[in-house]
Amino acid sequence: MIRAYLGTMRTRHARGQRGSGAGNRPMVLWRTLSIAALSALILAGCGSAPRSRYYHLTVPSSAPTVQAPDSKIRLLIGNLSASHLYREEGIVYSLGPEEMGIYQYQLWAEPPTQMIEEVLLRELRASGLYLAVYPLRSDTNGNFLIRGRLYDFKEVDGSSIVARVTFDMEMRDLKTGATVWSHYYTHDEPVSAKNVPAVVAALDQNVQRGIKEVAASLDQYFASHPVK
Repeated sequence: MIRAYLGTMRTRHARGQRGSGAGNRPMVLWRTLSIAALSALILAGCGSAPRSRYYHLTVPSSAPTVQAPDSKIRLLIGNLSASHLYREEGIVYSLGPEEMGIYQYQLWAEPPTQMIEEVLLRELRASGLYLAVYPLRSDTNGNFLIRGRLYDFKEVDGSSIVARVTFDMEMRDLKTGATVWSHYYTHDEPVSAKNVPAVVAALDQNVQRGIKEVAASLDQYFASHPVK
């Protein structure tokens, strides 16, 4: 419809240019009316665009519950590597073992990798077991570096809908360069309803569960390998 209107306007415009002198004045008025009419047509045809919605994972408080005054452990949280799908803001869903997609107007406020890094950092700070916990990009020195890879962070559709989270973490001793600890996590969290907010809530709950597992596993490691 818009293309037909533009074609008619171009034809009339060509005919109008044949005149000269005073004959051009009606042409100026016609151009003004044509532009206004075209603008109204485009606005009426397009309508209002869908509104985007943004979501974020729950971030624990960074205030420690109990501070360990004699701790000498300084942890650095490195970047979480992942497929490009999880380094962007789209919420990912899968329809089978091979097909994946992204919701167009349902988005994360930040890429999932960054949100999970922040949840891990805040959880370890809140434990009170470490002298310091900082992101790797800071100028702070540390004893150990924690990094990992995110494999799944998505809605999985099937006979039922689940929120799947899969990642592994490892810790490297920065003095020796050796990897001294690792933890693998995977879990399918049931989704309570067939809508995106329910998927987000299930993914959030799944991440909180996984990060608490990581924190407990690290606690066990340092309990059996005290830093002097």
